[in-house]
Amino acid sequence: MLPDYHFHTIFSGDSNTPVRAQFDRAVALGMKSLCVTDHHDYDVDSEIDFTLDINRYFETMTRLKEEYKNQLDLRIGIELGLQTHLEEYFKALLSDYPFDYVIGSTHFIGRKDPAYPEFFEGKKEEEAYLEYFQVTLDNVKHLNTYDTAGHMDYIIRYGPNKADHYRYDTYRDIFDEILKAIIEHGKGIECNTAGFRKGIHQPNPGREIIKRYRELGGEIITIGSDAHIPEDLGADFHTAREILLSCGFSYYTEFKQRIPEFIPL
Repeated sequence: MLPDYHFHTIFSGDSNTPVRAQFDRAVALGMKSLCVTDHHDYDVDSEIDFTLDINRYFETMTRLKEEYKNQLDLRIGIELGLQTHLEEYFKALLSDYPFDYVIGSTHFIGRKDPAYPEFFEGKKEEEAYLEYFQVTLDNVKHLNTYDTAGHMDYIIRYGPNKADHYRYDTYRDIFDEILKAIIEHGKGIECNTAGFRKGIHQPNPGREIIKRYRELGGEIITIGSDAHIPEDLGADFHTAREILLSCGFSYYTEFKQRIPEFIPL
């Protein structure tokens, strides 16, 4: 079973899943390694507290890494909510904690969460999507404090029509800018399978974007379920493997001490 490089536990504000429940599920699925990546969205307006208790998180995961060492090669990661004004904060944070892997995700736009319908009020769907992609571009252009860009077209999970009218060609120019910035900075992307569970019938980002990333010379790609409950851990990973192969990849990526490891598919 391919290792899951994007999932959440009770340390994330939007999950109630005990840490061991996720790890035990990974063992049951036959995963040999995986990387926990709980949320840390700092300085945002949200009904949910996405601020991670990083000291307790790191202490807990370090202890469990030892406890599960004969069952899992556990990597300790984090999912940072990228905002350009937090660059120095991120640098200090990552110098203080020896994370194995850092997902950089665009979650909040002007302090608003596109997961809520209010974000789309007074906007055409295409305009809202484009606004999200522009902020994503700003983040990946100006920040170097991540390893892969998380779920690049995340917003389409929540649009009024989701992916019904969403086409890669509509946003081709800005997607190319985003992908080129990621590649130029030596960063990667992820194939996030949550889209299959969110009603958009594709991963985030979609197959065409993954293929374009490869065409532009992109090499680093991880696979993550974005699971918040054990039942979703590793979900649709067989499909993800097929997608990566069809897009020109013969490997996927794991991280240890922020260094990418390329593993044959």
